[in-house]
Amino acid sequence: MSEHLTVVDHPLVQHKLTLMRDKGTSTASFRQLLREITLLLAYEVTREMPLTTRHIETPMEEMDAPILAGKKLALVSILRAGNGMLDGVLELVPSARVGFVGLYRDEETLQPVQYYFKAPEGLKDRLVIAVDPMLATGNSSAAAIDLLKQAGATDIRFLCLLAAPEGVARMKEAHPDVKIVTAALDRELNSKGYIMPGLGDAGDRMFGTK
Repeated sequence: MSEHLTVVDHPLVQHKLTLMRDKGTSTASFRQLLREITLLLAYEVTREMPLTTRHIETPMEEMDAPILAGKKLALVSILRAGNGMLDGVLELVPSARVGFVGLYRDEETLQPVQYYFKAPEGLKDRLVIAVDPMLATGNSSAAAIDLLKQAGATDIRFLCLLAAPEGVARMKEAHPDVKIVTAALDRELNSKGYIMPGLGDAGDRMFGTK
């Protein structure tokens, strides 16, 4: 565990991740598990959100009670698989603003190409959490963070389900200021850029496509 990377080893997270890895798990169960595990991971990624106090009256007496400070959180999905993680975070932080980054990999150059970008206003004043289930090569994740920084974001965290050492290293090199929160750091990438042992293609398993 480093300052750059947090692996959430909570028993419920690990249990749900094992069920997601199992190739026999149905699309419906996979989606439900992803929502649940994201909710648990979101608890960790939002740990350092700033607080202020508000004067309230409980049924017993008045008090100054802690409440979130500053602008609403911005949640940014890296399409398309990132969409499967939105519900889990929104359940925890329903007032979050939501943005989308669309990137695809050019088969010739293997570099990410942007096809869609829509982000909430005022990113520089918000905690920005980028979500994508898989941090594999790290190229598209690093490109997505580039776009968010260009749009003004300064406090960014990256939330994923699985990370490969190669992706973590790439992100650390490109964006050393962006903390990564994940449920597992897997062994390696295979020759096709898939995480091993992994869970296959998260988007396909989530949406029932091949």
